[in-house]
Amino acid sequence: MKKTWIIIAALILFFGLSLVAFYNQLVTKTQALEGQWAQVETQYKRRFDLIPNLVSSVEGMMEQERAVFGELAEARKEYGGAMTVEEKAKAATRVESALGRLLAIIENYPELRSSETVLALMDELAGTENRVAVERRRYNDLVRDYNTTIKKFPANLIAGTFGFSERSCFEAAAGAEAAPAVEIQPGVED
Repeated sequence: MKKTWIIIAALILFFGLSLVAFYNQLVTKTQALEGQWAQVETQYKRRFDLIPNLVSSVEGMMEQERAVFGELAEARKEYGGAMTVEEKAKAATRVESALGRLLAIIENYPELRSSETVLALMDELAGTENRVAVERRRYNDLVRDYNTTIKKFPANLIAGTFGFSERSCFEAAAGAEAAPAVEIQPGVED
């Protein structure tokens, strides 16, 4: 009888320790996700800091393109007010769309392309866009790993019990693969 109680106690201890280990694994993965999202946000911040400089460098030369500047400002404001990862990702995608139009416009103005300030800012922005892409990829990798972990049996039972839920990957907006259309106003010299 004593052996039976020892076996039962050992099994309870084993399952209890397994539960604690799995819970700690989920906490570790959640922290890694949050840390990686912070890296994405750091690159967004860098991008958002560069945009006003690029806009002000270009603004005086392109009065008819004010709508793009307004869209950029509005999208940056939207990002600043976003609270969740999903809201921030949506706002960041909106910034990318407006920024893509601005960069396409710059390409159509030789005097802008030859400006050292604009070229330097565009290089900085290109570097930042590469960093954003790398950090998003890392974030998505961690999200996939986390989601896979919490979907496996019996982990899905434990994860649900402790409130660990599936996370969303960062996805490009629909139509992001298409280059932005830019219409040059007649009478503007190229």
